[in-house]
Amino acid sequence: MTHNRLAAVASALLAAALLQPLAAVPRAVAHASGVSGTSSFDATASEAVWIDRDTLAWNGVAGAASTRLLYSLDGSPTSTSTGTGVHRIRLEKTALTDAQKARFPHLKDYTAWSVDPRDRGRVREAVRGRLVVSQRAENGAVLAATGVQIAGVLDDLYPAATKARLGPVFRDGKPTLSVWAPTARSVSLELDGTVKEMRRDDATGVWSVTGPASWKGKPYRYVVRVWAPSVGEMVTNKVTDPYSVALTADSERSLVVDLDDESLAPKGWSALRKPKAVPLRDAQIQELHIRDFSAEDRTSKHPGTYLAFTDKDSDGSRHLRALAEAGTSYVHLLPAFDIATIPERKADQAVVDCDLAAFPADSERQQECVGEVAAKDAYNWGYDPYHYTVPEGSYATDPDGAARTVQFRRMVQALNEDGLRVVMDVVYNHTAASGQAATSVLDRIVPGYYQRLLANGSVANSTCCANTAPENAMMGKLVVDSVVTWAKQYKVDGFRFDLMGHHPKANILAVRKALDALTPARDGVDGRKIILYGEGWNFGEVADDARFVQATQKNMAGTGIATFSDRARDAVRGGTPFDADPGVQGFASGLYTDPNTSTANGTREEQKARLLHYQDLIKVGLSGNLAEYRFTDTGGKPVTGAQVDYNGAPAGYADAPGDALAYADAHDNESLFDALAYKLPRDTSPGDRARMQVLAMATAALSQGPALSQAGSDLLRSKSLDRNSFDSGDWFNAIHWDCADGNGFGRGLPPAADNRSKWDHARPLLTTVKAGCPQITGASAAYRDLLRIRTTEKAFSLATTAEVQDRLSFPLSGKDETPGVITMRLGDLVVVFNATPQQQQQHITALAGTPYTLHPVQATGSDDTVKTSSYTAATGTFTVPARTVAVFTR
Repeated sequence: MTHNRLAAVASALLAAALLQPLAAVPRAVAHASGVSGTSSFDATASEAVWIDRDTLAWNGVAGAASTRLLYSLDGSPTSTSTGTGVHRIRLEKTALTDAQKARFPHLKDYTAWSVDPRDRGRVREAVRGRLVVSQRAENGAVLAATGVQIAGVLDDLYPAATKARLGPVFRDGKPTLSVWAPTARSVSLELDGTVKEMRRDDATGVWSVTGPASWKGKPYRYVVRVWAPSVGEMVTNKVTDPYSVALTADSERSLVVDLDDESLAPKGWSALRKPKAVPLRDAQIQELHIRDFSAEDRTSKHPGTYLAFTDKDSDGSRHLRALAEAGTSYVHLLPAFDIATIPERKADQAVVDCDLAAFPADSERQQECVGEVAAKDAYNWGYDPYHYTVPEGSYATDPDGAARTVQFRRMVQALNEDGLRVVMDVVYNHTAASGQAATSVLDRIVPGYYQRLLANGSVANSTCCANTAPENAMMGKLVVDSVVTWAKQYKVDGFRFDLMGHHPKANILAVRKALDALTPARDGVDGRKIILYGEGWNFGEVADDARFVQATQKNMAGTGIATFSDRARDAVRGGTPFDADPGVQGFASGLYTDPNTSTANGTREEQKARLLHYQDLIKVGLSGNLAEYRFTDTGGKPVTGAQVDYNGAPAGYADAPGDALAYADAHDNESLFDALAYKLPRDTSPGDRARMQVLAMATAALSQGPALSQAGSDLLRSKSLDRNSFDSGDWFNAIHWDCADGNGFGRGLPPAADNRSKWDHARPLLTTVKAGCPQITGASAAYRDLLRIRTTEKAFSLATTAEVQDRLSFPLSGKDETPGVITMRLGDLVVVFNATPQQQQQHITALAGTPYTLHPVQATGSDDTVKTSSYTAATGTFTVPARTVAVFTR
């Protein structure tokens, strides 16, 4: 078959089979080209992976006589009359090297194809067009064909791009706008109604243009002509800047803005004094959504906005200051970058057209009314990134322009003034959309690069949405550059990485390295004091290091970057967040010691055995989840933290305190109060519910290492049993700082989409479970007392595993351990967690004759019940009332 004949066949296949299902080659094309009707071709698939300029990986079919890479610069079929057509690059079968297998472990069993040295000069040209790999038989029949994934070859061709400064950069008042678009046929700048040419740097693939100072503040977009595999055609996209630092309302245009402009700095910004830095191992964190903070706070002058944090006399601000005074060191803000699903102009935001308060506590009407406007209202958690490095506009009083920049900075400033450092929740693991979708930015500029692709070339969505690929150099660079911008320009004190396990460990370490390089003299911040933590879950297409060494729990140990620990969380609450029966009990919800009626808890013997194992999990958590911490388990066996089982995995995985972050609840899953509502016996009194809430929170707050609590949990915060309130509006999510407004429980059945299966469990609870001001204010005061102890006693701040081993023990652990009670000795302190409904005595013979008293904070504190705790020196006996955490000191 001649070259022209082969090109014609490939073009016909590409044109005619473009949107056909897998292996469906149209009969007309097959007849015209001699293609077998069983040939394998799917124009929507890209099963070949071009890993570097010399090598492709593709299994293809057996018995092919030749394999070719074909490309068309304009994406059209061959047309000799216009001078366009399909070009070929010859491929020879080879084998992947060990280095290539290490770089692409998921391709280790693929067949490798080497680019013929005679054709390597055309590789840069080829990646800017339509690509297909085809195989043919001796008689010329096409046996198989597929599209090509190009992220690897782009990284190999353009390594210098990682050093480029992208987005708007000002020098001597003049802006240069730069965008990485190596596969684009052309890129121009649409600015203020005119289109301006941009220059391509062939070494980096970066297109740039420099303009006059008058461009400052002007709206712009890039006009990118590029081949888009998702739609199978050459497209011209008008798209905002992935490196935007400011936007018009609803992200319609990027803005040429200099974040160093003094007009964007609030008064006192340059001289802002930070609260004293707290090491990660000592961090006490409140997780808070910006709207939840103030949307229903009648004392706020700026409800639902950044500026609400500047309302110093609001109930919310007063409460945060009280927590700061007690020892809370950080406020962790749920995503506050530009969000794809919230209309930013207030006039465009839908509102509920129902009297929600008029419906019964167990009614379906509240969730129906909220659901009718959920897609268009002002509420979303924000885990749907649009532009990573611009503050969300719906939280600003004016979303159109740079006001959001100023007001975000005022929020950080106000929280710092209140004694709280600020953590930002960042979501670089996915985008709101991919392909040619309206809210897709990255994929419309460099199609097929920034998103992680599966074996067939489709975009992975294991994170819920269109996964990104931080393992690719320029996506990894975007993560680092964005974090550094938030740190330098917004003085953010920490970052929490959503689904961090979908990032390479190397990418997160690169973030750490870049932050560590920031200095007060040069950058205005001390990057070494910025804390990092994230969700180190192991799942999806990257699970078990399938594509790279992940930033998971086990892999991040020893890096100084913490991961959330689900071990003690599940033991404290009971079961898992995904149980079909929400009545599965745990240590703090009455398992064995105060059983409910759920048959899912098993027999009495099974309950006791599970409770004792939960107590071992909690002990590991109290050690900081240390893998090598040694203690005696409840079976009387010497074990290490790593030898305690957690659903088939080691319970202990940390190398040092600070590797694991403890928590009993967060925004995901039911709030702690709601989980306890499901799990505690239905007739549990409001006072006992509050005491169990404090006890559950104490297992995190009194552990080695950092601890996080969902804001409002100390106030018994409820979301009316909603397990996934990401789009449930203010009605279900708002924090009620004034106890007279209740705690949010009984505001109707939670939204059906994520809670319908639990409605039969929920209905009787919503009308019977109560929490009044005595319980709400009492729980908060008791929690703050525990924070004061945690943050003033150095024994809770041990720096090494050796120190923890030396000073922390569980003297009553073993076969005779009391079910429902954990006794911890920590230096000169003894802490007793009594989760049972009875007073308990704990005899530590080795301490007989040693004087102990109830800690002064509790002895003079808010909780009258804990004040009845006592100690008998003669026998070393600690007596603690029911459902109480008591701290004793020498």
